[in-house]
Amino acid sequence: MSELRVRPKASHGLVTEVTPESAGWTHVGFALHRLEPGERLAAETGEREVCLVLVSGKAKLTIDGKDFGAIGERMSPFEGPPWAAYIPAGGGWAIEATTPLELAVCSAPGRSGHPAKVIPPGTHPQIVRGRGSNVRHVTNIMPEDDGSAESLLVVEVITPGGNTSSYPPHKHDRDDLPNESYLEETYYHRFNPPQGYGFQRVYTDDRSLDEAVLIEDGDVVMVPKGYHPVATLHGYDCYYLNVMAGPQRVWKFYNEPQHAWLFTGVGVPAKAPL
Repeated sequence: MSELRVRPKASHGLVTEVTPESAGWTHVGFALHRLEPGERLAAETGEREVCLVLVSGKAKLTIDGKDFGAIGERMSPFEGPPWAAYIPAGGGWAIEATTPLELAVCSAPGRSGHPAKVIPPGTHPQIVRGRGSNVRHVTNIMPEDDGSAESLLVVEVITPGGNTSSYPPHKHDRDDLPNESYLEETYYHRFNPPQGYGFQRVYTDDRSLDEAVLIEDGDVVMVPKGYHPVATLHGYDCYYLNVMAGPQRVWKFYNEPQHAWLFTGVGVPAKAPL
């Protein structure tokens, strides 16, 4: 099995966890919890900032002792935009499930200067990217232009069955602004129906890293560097939650040159006769 693929280790409680230590990198942390109604989860952020994403379900939220009330709406990640919340470094939060709850805890190095807040659906509009069999539906949760965090970038994407996503291939593994930013990244995948699957390739220009990763419902794929396109099979929509962070909160990617014609239409390769 690929070392980049993190499988669920439980069906309840802490289901999946990626830490900077387990990933061998510096910035991104990701954990997925499943709670039953009435169960509670609480934590201090320490030197990290946190974005809570309700992948599915409803809950009551408290941040630094302040009651933020009931949040959550959808009962599946395929049922519309998410509820989320941001807690800066040095803060504390507690959440109590009022329905079956799937909670993502996204984290990165932070500081205490950013205010805590709830991020309701509609805060950022859903964007449709691509065309043909490269269509995907993007919902930013914490984009770089909102100025709301120190490091974290968080986004959801739904890719219809038979389509590609994070494609044409791009990467963000060099701290070389304004040309490219260095960002570590995790992908948390779900499928509808859940028996579906897809593939994600993670590879570098020199192919020192080149893995084709089978992705199934509940898998996390770590992207420490390189290009990282996703493909889902016909009949199975793919959801993924991206967490990115690096030394600067800027998403500036570099497209693989040999596939640039897919963006521009210029220099289209000749096709062999059938």
